[in-house]
Formats: sequence, C-alpha cells, structure tokens
Amino acid sequence: MNLPVRVGVTPGIDLWTRPWEERCKVVNLVADAGIDHMFFADHVSFRIGRGHDGMVIGAALANLHPTLGIYLGVYLLALRHPVPVARQLANLAEMAPGRISFGIGVGGDDRHEVEVCGVDPRTRGKRTDESLDVLQQLLLGATVDHQGEFFSFEQARIVPTPTPPIPFYVGGRSDAALRRAGRYANGWLGMWCSSQRYAEALTVFDRATEQAGRKIQADHGIQLWVGVGVDQTEAAAFVGPAMEGFYRVPFDKFARYTPHGTIDDIVDFLAPYLEAGCRHFNLTPVATSAEAGIEAIGEVGDRLRRMAD
Repeated sequence: MNLPVRVGVTPGIDLWTRPWEERCKVVNLVADAGIDHMFFADHVSFRIGRGHDGMVIGAALANLHPTLGIYLGVYLLALRHPVPVARQLANLAEMAPGRISFGIGVGGDDRHEVEVCGVDPRTRGKRTDESLDVLQQLLLGATVDHQGEFFSFEQARIVPTPTPPIPFYVGGRSDAALRRAGRYANGWLGMWCSSQRYAEALTVFDRATEQAGRKIQADHGIQLWVGVGVDQTEAAAFVGPAMEGFYRVPFDKFARYTPHGTIDDIVDFLAPYLEAGCRHFNLTPVATSAEAGIEAIGEVGDRLRRMAD
C-alpha cells in the first residue's frame, strides 16, 4: 500500500523579518491551502555568513500553529554533538508530538561553513554516521556508553523520548548518502537530480536497507526551489535571482532541476518523481509574494494527490 502524498513549503524566506501578526497570518495560510508541513533548511554560516538554525526555527514554527507538520531539512548533523541534538529533538517532540520530521545532510555545498565549526570537511560522512547511530539509540530511550572516532562519553540518557518516534530522512545526491539513508532513515530526500536519477537512486536505497536487515515502508521525498509565474520566463526571473543570491552560483547550473512556470508547468515537472516513488515534496516557492507562492504550492499538492489516487 502506497503512503499518502505529502507536500511541504517554506512559508516565505522573509517570514522572520515580519511582525508577529503577519507571521501568524502566513502560517495560517499554509494550513488553509491544505499543505501538510512547513520546512526550513539549516545553515550555520553559509557562503557569506547566512543561515537559520534548524532547531530554533523548528521550535518557532511548532508554536505558530497547532497542527502543521515541522520538517527540518536538511540539518547539518556533522557540525554538532549528537547528545545535545537528541535533547533538542526530544524537546521539539514535546512541543509538537507527531509533527516533527528530521532530515539530515552532510553539508557539501560550502566547505568553509564546515571548517569554521571546527570540523574537518573530509570527515563529514563518518561523523554523520557515528552521530546517527548515537542519536537514534538515545531517542529510543537507551542509556548509551560510546567510544567512537569522534565522540566518547558514558551513561548518556535523554528522557522523555519522543512519542511517536521522529521519522528520519537522509538528504544528498551521492550513493554514499543513499546507503546512509538505507541504513538509518525512513527514506531518502533527493536534491538536484533528474527524475531518471531519482528512480535509479531508490534501488541503491533498497539494497542498503536489505543489507542492513531493515524492513520498512520507505517514505522518499525531494526538496526543490520552485519559481511561480505567468510563464517560465517570469518564473525564472523570480526564482533565479533568489537562488543565485543564496548559493552564489549562476541559475543556469540549477535551472534544469528547478520547476518554474505556471502551476501546470510545475506539476508536469514533478509528476515523473511521483511516478518514480517520491511520496513527499518539500518546495520553496518564489513568486510575486510569499502568499502567492503558498497558494500555488497548495494547488500543486492537490493535483499531485489526485494523480496518486
């Protein structure tokens, strides 16, 4: 039996610069549009120093609405110690039980961001694996003694543990990320890949899951920026500068992986991912306004759900 299709949105890149009342209106619009969850990326000091701490944003969003899901995607776990991360997740789960999804990545887009946190970029993958192992034990209620390559401690314990458990997702483009997802996660969170690569990637995940002796109903996703306009040219004029300003890379590098245009264009772009096995879509719209972007993603979600029925 297939899992239901879920759609999430970043509710305006400028959300936190708005007055309190306007923040609440935007978040309520997300719920009214039928969107399942809100998500934000996590960065400490990206490119020119920008960022949002995923745990702080998650806590803020959890207290702006009583029912919407909160998706951290992707959290740079290699930059943190797993014990305080477990505490933060446990507290988030208390604030919003059953509403937290935790996506992690290794942060490969800006090596300097990793270095300024005191982490050797070459160790990101191994640190993430070690942290995931510890983190998941702690969130299941174990008292953990750990002597690893990067972390050592005795009698670590976190209570209360999340009920229901927090689902984990691993993001990334490489086969290493897919194998990590197969070992530790509920599913893979794809980024910057074609629908053909997406379908091929899920076979890597399946093999890793089988090798780890895990039997799960995988919940795979994809995370994309989206341009919304009257046509593809206008939509590219919205989303292109926003992405270039954030990533410091020309939009031409992203255009083929970035749905942009009318709602029909966006749905047509996403449909092959749905057919390949994607069950949740994290979308960051750029349109004439945050409100227009949210409304468009609500319509996109409705259409994708109807296609999956």
